[in-house]
Amino acid sequence: MKKTLLTLSLIAISAISFAQEETKESEAPKEGWTRGGNISLLFNQSAFNNDWTGGGVSNIAANLSISYGFNYRKGPISWDNKIIADYGLTKIKGDDFTRKTNDRLELNSILGKQIKESNWYYSLFLNFRTQMDSGFEDRETPLLDDQGVPVMINGNALTEKTRVRTTHFFSPAYLQFGPGMLWKKSDNLYVNIAPATARMIFVHKEFTDVGNSQAAIDAFNTSGGYFGVEANETSRFEFGASLSGYAKFEIMKNISIENILNLYSNYLEDPQNTDIDYTANVVMKINKYLSTNITFQAIYDDNAVRAFQIREVFGLGVNYGF
Repeated sequence: MKKTLLTLSLIAISAISFAQEETKESEAPKEGWTRGGNISLLFNQSAFNNDWTGGGVSNIAANLSISYGFNYRKGPISWDNKIIADYGLTKIKGDDFTRKTNDRLELNSILGKQIKESNWYYSLFLNFRTQMDSGFEDRETPLLDDQGVPVMINGNALTEKTRVRTTHFFSPAYLQFGPGMLWKKSDNLYVNIAPATARMIFVHKEFTDVGNSQAAIDAFNTSGGYFGVEANETSRFEFGASLSGYAKFEIMKNISIENILNLYSNYLEDPQNTDIDYTANVVMKINKYLSTNITFQAIYDDNAVRAFQIREVFGLGVNYGF
């Protein structure tokens, strides 16, 4: 845990330091609205015929990513907004279901008022994130006959594979907001520190409804609830500190990297367990429309699972900037 935290911190610090060196001091910030975005569609495919003996399973996968920023500046006022949407599917030969490999919908907004002519701002930030589609978990359950009795063969109970829905749109959904201090070098390089951040976690009642049995309620809550939300509840309130950073720069011609880091510590419960969400997006342009894209994301949230969640996507994509 500590080694991973240190690694992520070094990556973020290195990215910010490098980007700071690349920023031209002579560039004056533009006033009014600036807008820009990127859409990429990645494909991955593997196919094997029936006579292939080297191992492997035919599969096809696709991932759609949209990133759009719209920023405003007028005198000492700065307002940065960014929408991120990712959705990916994969189909493996022999599987009954198509699997979701990626699903993310996020809005980040920071309003700042510049302190004199420095890089520091008084700030107010908002972050909202959820997913767009249902998530499922495959489970083995006993095969029952018409009377609800397990089917047995040679003393062994037969099982069947079922899909259990574990998430869907707005369940869970996270909302964070609070005042703070923003250090901003440019639209592509800034860090926001918010020591008084409110966070709400919203879930649907279908995932927390355990009835009125006290034993069931205690067991549900002892296990950590559903993304931290307790039995028969639909939301959870937290209050803590937040740090968010953004750094985008070119490593070399036609190769750019975007770093997004979010940290959160809940004062009200286990403040030492810092939530981490770090994403690195690398785009290597082949031409105006084709690129190779690499995405790496690491999440630690002990309300969801007490381990790092790691996501990596690599592929040749159709890329369009607007």
